[in-house]
Amino acid sequence: MTGCALVHASTEEPVPAPNDPASALPEPGAPTTVGDGQVSLFQKLGEYGPLRTLQVERDGVWKCLDCAGDGVNSTGSLAPEQVNRLQQLLTDPALATETDQARHYRSTCIDALTSSLLTAVGSITTEDCPGVEDPRIAGEILLLLTQATPAELKG
Repeated sequence: MTGCALVHASTEEPVPAPNDPASALPEPGAPTTVGDGQVSLFQKLGEYGPLRTLQVERDGVWKCLDCAGDGVNSTGSLAPEQVNRLQQLLTDPALATETDQARHYRSTCIDALTSSLLTAVGSITTEDCPGVEDPRIAGEILLLLTQATPAELKG
């Protein structure tokens, strides 16, 4: 994945890495949805890779924790056209058919890049695996978010 120019972005100091890789995962019982117009993205490469967390508000303001797997946190804003497109995608009624529950999602790959989108209609998980097709709308949301934020994982 690669990042691109941002309307506004700032970078904070690196955060210390957790001692236990499992401590970076969301807790059991964590919410599986967010408010209307909001989206959260969680990405992890393999079982022990760093967890990248991106939260985007309805107005396009975003906050990214461990954005590139290097411990650096960033904040910024999507461009107005990106905000409009994201809101169109998030309000598409077909997005509900792409949730993990609707698709009966099950992990099928080992050491793949796993991306989970938290939306108002539910969680949508995809894996970067050969032969596995991403849900169409969720794939567009994922592409928009990774192109508009510092999304390049460094290994």
